[in-house]
Amino acid sequence: MALSQRKRRIGASLALALTAAAAVPTVATAGPSKSGCENRNLNQTDKFLQCVDGDDVFEHLEAFQAIADANGGTRASGTPGYDQSADYVAGLLEDAGYEVTRQVFDFSLYTENSSSLTVDGASIETQTFSYSGSGVVTDGNVIPVDLDLGIGNASSSGCTADDFDGLDFSGDDDIALLQRGACAFGDKAANAEAAGAEAAIIFNQGDTDGADRQDLIGGTLGEGVFGIPVLDASYTDGVAISTAGSVSLAADTTIVTNTTENVIADLDGVNTDNVVMAGAHLDSVQEGPGIQDNGTGSATILATALAIGNNKKYTPQNSLRFAWWGAEESGLIGSEKYIFDPEFGISQEDYDALAAYLNFDMVGSPNFIYGVYDADESTFPAPVVVPEGSEALEDLFEAYYTISDVPYEDSEFSGRSDYQAFIDVGIPASGLFTGAEVLKTAEQEAIWGGIAGEQFDQCYHLACDTIDNVSEEAIEVNVDAIAYSIYNLAASTEAVNGVEGVDVKGTTPDEVEFNGPEGTFAEGGGGFDPGHAHPTS
Repeated sequence: MALSQRKRRIGASLALALTAAAAVPTVATAGPSKSGCENRNLNQTDKFLQCVDGDDVFEHLEAFQAIADANGGTRASGTPGYDQSADYVAGLLEDAGYEVTRQVFDFSLYTENSSSLTVDGASIETQTFSYSGSGVVTDGNVIPVDLDLGIGNASSSGCTADDFDGLDFSGDDDIALLQRGACAFGDKAANAEAAGAEAAIIFNQGDTDGADRQDLIGGTLGEGVFGIPVLDASYTDGVAISTAGSVSLAADTTIVTNTTENVIADLDGVNTDNVVMAGAHLDSVQEGPGIQDNGTGSATILATALAIGNNKKYTPQNSLRFAWWGAEESGLIGSEKYIFDPEFGISQEDYDALAAYLNFDMVGSPNFIYGVYDADESTFPAPVVVPEGSEALEDLFEAYYTISDVPYEDSEFSGRSDYQAFIDVGIPASGLFTGAEVLKTAEQEAIWGGIAGEQFDQCYHLACDTIDNVSEEAIEVNVDAIAYSIYNLAASTEAVNGVEGVDVKGTTPDEVEFNGPEGTFAEGGGGFDPGHAHPTS
């Protein structure tokens, strides 16, 4: 199957000029006009899905592309391109009757200018951990810290200050060699610096054969202030470094304080004490416009929210909240601020009211698979605690795909996107994902089409992540999957948190015999690169 492409033009109103509609299976049939949807009685699933389609999503994607084009090709947090994207989203939501809150916050914008690692004269693949300090160490003294090697290890290397007891960091060129596991990377780096190390290398844990525990980590130290360089290494290279004769490293990094915002939109339902929330990060990376990552997640929930808000007859049973996160690409900062920053006033009452959080980060990859976060751990043992109720959310997406005869796959419930903060406080979560820089297999090509041996998204975090990097087919399917899930949760979250609602007119997960995931992933990630979204531990 050839990758779906759509010819477009950007007009004065950013309207779409479509040459063809993709033939994809959905629950809904052809829908009414926009004016018809505004006055339609949305009393059953099919009626709602007929009012949400890919054309609306692409209209928003065109707007994001135009904003990026007018602002140096980027919509990264802290840039005018992001600010204008937030204005665009907030303005449409306000016009649709939502109560919009714009949560402004400062964050540290991190840039790696260069990094290098040489072991016994050979260059080793490396990168800095986000928020690493700068520095150079030549012919350094490598000091392994409480390593635990081999499959099945339970490394806690560098997690506590006493891991450094008895180790001599009194020299001028001491490099602490640390292993992933048990605590945050920032804690390991801070302990190494406090012990007197001039630099640190954190290598992957190697406790399983999965790429996410063997390859480079691509992690973040958080927003702490670190005065030493902290470099990344694969598990195999870390083991080699532990016995190396000569190790040199260098890092040149820049950290500046910038300002960005979250856009939060609320619509009261009959039950104001039971809130269903959906979110997507609005920012791109500095290198490109981020139309797939994550214009697609942002535009699909925007289209869904507007279809609800602009309707003059529909009031949800449960209250709805939509979020467009800032600074996700800098380490999930916007969603972390929302949950944990007391300046935003998130009280215990607010936590208690949150019934569920749905996350949409990359839902239109050009070489896609249809992935659902694996809350029931049927494919991937989760490296995080999965809150009770998350399995029922996974069921919603799998029910839609099954009803529509769309094959689907599990994606690791890893906490590597904005749902991490929510599961950290026990809020049930799920979401969709169509793949990043993992290579598609021949088996996956046979199921979903596309091109085996190429990344799910060849423009991931690159300048070519433009409007032409989005699959029309994936958007047409996933916007309905998202709308189906939100519509069902707006009626009832009883399967998630026990709160009774109202009956849904339409096929619900209770009536579906799931097809089940295709089971095409031999090892971890489910389409996630091991470093996706900068893990913190």
